[in-house]
Order: sequence, then structure tokens, then C-alpha cells
Amino acid sequence: MGSRFNRRQSNRRQFLAASAAVTGGLLLGRRASAQSTLEKFRTAHIGVGGMGGSDLGSIASHPNVEVAAICDVDSDILAQVAEKFPMAKPYADYREMLSEMDSGIDGVVVSTPDHTHAPAAMTAMNANKPVYCQKPLTHSVFEARQLRLIADEKGLVTQMGVQIHSHPAYRRAVQMIRDGVIGKVSEVHAWSNKNWGFDGEELPAAADVPANLDWNLWLGTAAERDFIPRIYHPGQWRKLIDFGTGTLGDMGVHIFDTPFTALKLTAPDVFVTKCRQPTHIGHPEKNTVEYVFPQTEYTTERLVWKWYDGGFAPPSADDVGLPEGTQLPGQGSLFVGEEGHMLLPHIGEAVLFPEEKFADYQRPEVEANDHYHQWVDACAGEDETSAPFSLGGPLTEALLLGVVANRFPNEAFTWDAETMVTGSVDANRLLHGEYREGFEVENLQALVAG
Repeated sequence: MGSRFNRRQSNRRQFLAASAAVTGGLLLGRRASAQSTLEKFRTAHIGVGGMGGSDLGSIASHPNVEVAAICDVDSDILAQVAEKFPMAKPYADYREMLSEMDSGIDGVVVSTPDHTHAPAAMTAMNANKPVYCQKPLTHSVFEARQLRLIADEKGLVTQMGVQIHSHPAYRRAVQMIRDGVIGKVSEVHAWSNKNWGFDGEELPAAADVPANLDWNLWLGTAAERDFIPRIYHPGQWRKLIDFGTGTLGDMGVHIFDTPFTALKLTAPDVFVTKCRQPTHIGHPEKNTVEYVFPQTEYTTERLVWKWYDGGFAPPSADDVGLPEGTQLPGQGSLFVGEEGHMLLPHIGEAVLFPEEKFADYQRPEVEANDHYHQWVDACAGEDETSAPFSLGGPLTEALLLGVVANRFPNEAFTWDAETMVTGSVDANRLLHGEYREGFEVENLQALVAG
């Protein structure tokens, strides 16, 4: 019998239906034993340094995973990882890897800088591969929408790498909100005191590209530019507009996730930012964004969401309606409900206010999840992912609308989610990426051209 993993998953629903009859008994046996006799789930990893190395180790720890291919534009990093995974075929160019390996891999993990998330993930999905992609899902709003649509169209198993989505404290907070512990929610405050911004008006001087780095491949779809050590690789790319998404994209995706999930939010109607004037180089070092979301079953008629980062975070306890002297964590979120407040530190258990009112409240029990293993198991039909692109796409869209608004401080925007346009022609131009010649991607480039 052939492996259930090495079939092309152009449509996951068809895959599961076709394989259920012949693998049903074996699936039960696998649940009962970690020592499965089934063939391995063969993974290809794009970006294996830093967070990519962590992702690789976590995915590879699944007993049924076999790392078949690794890819990185830094030959030193690639060589170090190849020593740990000698059976994995090394590549510098993920396009070459996906084309050459093809039927030799069953799933793809994307752990690159933000600007390469969508091109790499879409290339894998165009080849009908399930994808695990690091957060934020994409670098542009249109990319997030398109990844979600193609994943749904092809029925592919996907997971956004927002690992704390599976943390018991966060899962418990979601359940508490949905159980109505503080009533319907009218406001959300979310913040991070990290500073992934750059307010300078010019970058340091360029230098020669180190021999171990393929600079052309690192740039990928982005515009050509000279190499600057410790700014691009390895360095501060998250702070720069063309490669990262600033504090809002980096930490916002973690801290937005629980309120966004708990309240079943969709797309905002209005958004506006407060920050310094744009430099067109870096994201602002401190920034607030206010969104207005339409009503859901867990919110009041109008939900106001306010984000604070860098020098604006955390807000004061008085500003968010908590008792005087309450110490807010450097990163976290606060739900303002009709019956009370819920403070959710990053990462920690929720605190309910007024504390005396909830002193006897019994918190729900939740089971722990392994975010990485969940994706592997879902690809085998044994589980479902909790942060698929159907969640990660809309969440990332909302975040990135705030990133776009940072280029137009104090200007309020309306958002038509169906047509994907704001009330500003200039802002609309920033909703999609521009792809350098030779790095065009099917299903992304067509959208941009349109």
C-alpha cells in the first residue's frame, strides 16, 4: 500500500475520502502508538535559521516526520542545519527545491522574512502542498486574501505559525469570553512595548555582500538595493517597510489573535493611526491604531479596538478603565465587557476585574495542543488545524490595514472588505506588493496585475 502522505493533495476532501477505506484501521493503530509503521510525512523547510531553525526542530520532533529538504539563502546556516539533518537535500532557492522535489515532499514549512512568506507559501500551494507558514501570514493585504482563497479552493491543510494560539492560557481566555464571563465586549485594548520600528531618514552605508549570502535570493520579490550588514541579514529587517511589518505585524499578530478569535471578528469598517510622519524607510517606533469592527454575537453593536506599541505601550490603567495603581504588563490585551474587564498578559492567565466579583469564578479546563504536530496530524486526516489560513488570512488583513494606515497618520479610512478598497487611492496602492522581474508568482502576480 502506498503512503497516505505522498499523494498529491490537490483537494484535501477528495484525498481523505479516497484514503479512508484503506487506511482506517491503520489510523486507529497510529493513534494508539507513537511507533507508527506507516511511511513518513516528508517535509521541505524554507528558511532554517533563527525562527526557521526552531520551526524545523518542532516539526521534526513529530514521530512521523522525515525532513526531506531544507532551503536557506545563507550557505553557512544551511551547512550547519545539514549536519543535523544529513538525509535532507539542501537548496538555496526554494523555487528550485519545490520544482525538483515535487512528489518527494508532502508538506512545506515557510519561515522566512515577512516579504517572502506569501511568494514561498503560494508557490508551494500552487504545487498542491499543505503549508505551515510563520506569522504574520503575509507582507501585504492582498497576499493574505489570496492565500486564504487558494487554500480554500484547493482544499489544502494550512496553519499560520502563531504558536501561542494553542497555549492553554489563550485557549482558556477564548472559552471564557465565549462563555460570557464579562458579557458582551464593547472595547479591546491591545499593546506591545517592543520597538520594531526605525525613525531614521537614511540607512547606514552599504557594504560588500558576504560570500555565504545569496543576496539576490534574499531580496526575492523586493526591489533591488545594496546590502547593508546587520540591517537586512542577519538584522533588523522587521523594522523596514519593504521587508517587515513592524511591531504591529510582529507582535500584534500574537496579541490580536486571542481577542480576534474569541470575538469571531471579521474585517474592520474603519481604521485610523497616530504616529510620526512617514519616512518611506522604516515603520514608526511608536504608534497607535484604532479600528471599529462590526457586531458579532460576542460584541456590542460597535466594537472599538485600540492598539498601542513602542513608546505608547502599555496604556495607563486609568485609560483602559482599570483600578488606579493596576500594573499592566509590557505586552497584553484587555477586553472591556458589559459585566467586567478581562486582562490577558502575554503570555499568562487572564485576570478578571472587579476581582472581588469574580473571586469564586471557576475557570474552564482546556487541553494542551502542539501547534506544530497539529498541522502534521491534520495532513494525515487525524486532526484539524486551529489557525488555518481561513483564520490567519482575515487576522493578517486587519493587522496590515493598520500597517498601511501608518503611512497616513491621523487620516481615517473606511474599508470595503468585499472589493478590498479604502476611500484613498494612495492607500489602495499599498494594499498589494510589487514583484521584481524574475520573481513573479502565479496567483499573486495575477492579482497585482488586476
